[in-house]
Amino acid sequence: MKDIKNISRSRAQESSAAIERLYITMRHLFNRGFYKPMGVSGETLREALLSLRPEIYGSIAEEKVELNGLLYVIERLPVGIEQCRYINLTSDEGYANSHFKAIVPPKRRRNCYRIDDEQMNVEITRGRSDIYDILTHLTFIFIESHKIKGRVLIDDEGRVSRDWEKLEQYTLQPKKLTQIEREIAMSHASNVLGRTFAEVQDIYDGFATSEAPDRFLQIIYWLGKLAIEEVVDNNKRTITFSPILRERLGHHIYGEIWANTIKETLEKNQLLDRPIHIISANMHSVMNSVFAPAVLGAKYKGKEPYQIYEDLSASENKELRKKVEEFALQHGMISIPDTSGTNIDVQIFDSAKFDWKKTAFPTATAKDKPVLIVMDYAFGEQAFETIDELLKPYKVKKEKYFLNVESVSIMGKAGILEGGKGDIMIPNAHVNEGTADNYPFDNELTKEMFEGNGIPVFAGPMITVLGTSLQNKDLLKFFHESTWGAIGLEMEGAYYQKAIQSASRIRKSINPNVKVRYAYYASDNPLETGSTLASGGLGTTGVKPTYLITIKILEQIFKVK
Repeated sequence: MKDIKNISRSRAQESSAAIERLYITMRHLFNRGFYKPMGVSGETLREALLSLRPEIYGSIAEEKVELNGLLYVIERLPVGIEQCRYINLTSDEGYANSHFKAIVPPKRRRNCYRIDDEQMNVEITRGRSDIYDILTHLTFIFIESHKIKGRVLIDDEGRVSRDWEKLEQYTLQPKKLTQIEREIAMSHASNVLGRTFAEVQDIYDGFATSEAPDRFLQIIYWLGKLAIEEVVDNNKRTITFSPILRERLGHHIYGEIWANTIKETLEKNQLLDRPIHIISANMHSVMNSVFAPAVLGAKYKGKEPYQIYEDLSASENKELRKKVEEFALQHGMISIPDTSGTNIDVQIFDSAKFDWKKTAFPTATAKDKPVLIVMDYAFGEQAFETIDELLKPYKVKKEKYFLNVESVSIMGKAGILEGGKGDIMIPNAHVNEGTADNYPFDNELTKEMFEGNGIPVFAGPMITVLGTSLQNKDLLKFFHESTWGAIGLEMEGAYYQKAIQSASRIRKSINPNVKVRYAYYASDNPLETGSTLASGGLGTTGVKPTYLITIKILEQIFKVK
């Protein structure tokens, strides 16, 4: 037997092991029902996150507080959560019918309710990925809060530094801060955070809201305050999972309600027997691609082809969007806002009601009158739940109606591993990060279809990850540079394909030769410093690839010559 010498793990292997520990630990804590994030029960989660050091969390493993990562996380958590000692993850348990007002984070669609001064309830209706997402973010902010505590707490009796006392004074001041007061407070905050005054100044307004222009100070103060109380008073923050959530999770309850609403709408409009094409996209690109050029064409005559879509994407152009939507509703579009709890709105397009000359596809030759079901983006594992339920036969009394699903098209955002923001990725397989389960497929979209449009295009396998916030360079480099040859990462692809394959090849509920189309545009490049999701949004960079992908999908469905 050969001697085993100097076996050391690479950073990629350490990172992979850390993600696996995170995944297993979160499931264990969920089954347990509660835990204290900064206590013994949360230790494995903290250690795994610090070992992983995800790119999006920047300097999480350093003494200084990570500001860009904090902003990214705060935008995905409910306003006021930093003040709460008790965070309760619940199912949809009736709070919408109470006096409690729903708080929806700006960058995550989830209903949250402030129960009292100390407790925040967060509704989880989008599956396990939602739990992984929020627990990872909470672990991050609690780690950062203890960094603040470490810099301001002088002894175990609760004495604090002068910087903290001054920060507290300005934060709790009832009247609005003057410019001078704000800058004095920033100066003290920079010492508390281990950051320069310039760094604090640069990010300060990113946290602001119209109601709370000095929200940055409030967040830092409350994070530090609760961390200090954990040490001095042993008053630990606690995360709990409601019994109803633990009972319901994994049973497709919300997905089934969602899918049945769509099928009932198809039946009501006599569309069940028609050829159906499912598209996962946003709630504007298909509608605008079909109708906007005809509705607004005169106004944009002689302008760049994609200018119309850029203007429709601008937040100030509500009237333009309303005009296109009203025309669409009169010409075959049915809107189904979500009431199931999945947070996935749906549009149905009946092409039999299109006047093709008043669409962007006047040369369409689809004589079979296709029906489009456009669903908003799913979140992680929720993609399996929703598509799995949607592809099941529709039961009416004792009759079973098998949907005539001809294609499933997925258009979404993803991280790219070679290239930059706005580039296009065309996958030929999805590989599940944690298990290496893989789903090769014949993509109806090809790299060649997108070339010549001024946008770089990449083709190859893509990694379906547990959470985009958990990725680090070492692991991504491994997937990109090894024989996996991955071109990007996203959160839903493997789950979509798993549902499509089981429905078409095993359960026989849809055509075994169903066509699939996958295309993604890059929201970030996590391998490039300054190009992660925490560096900000796409702006108008994402408009052209979004609409280019949408138009290519529609051209195939409508059989455009």
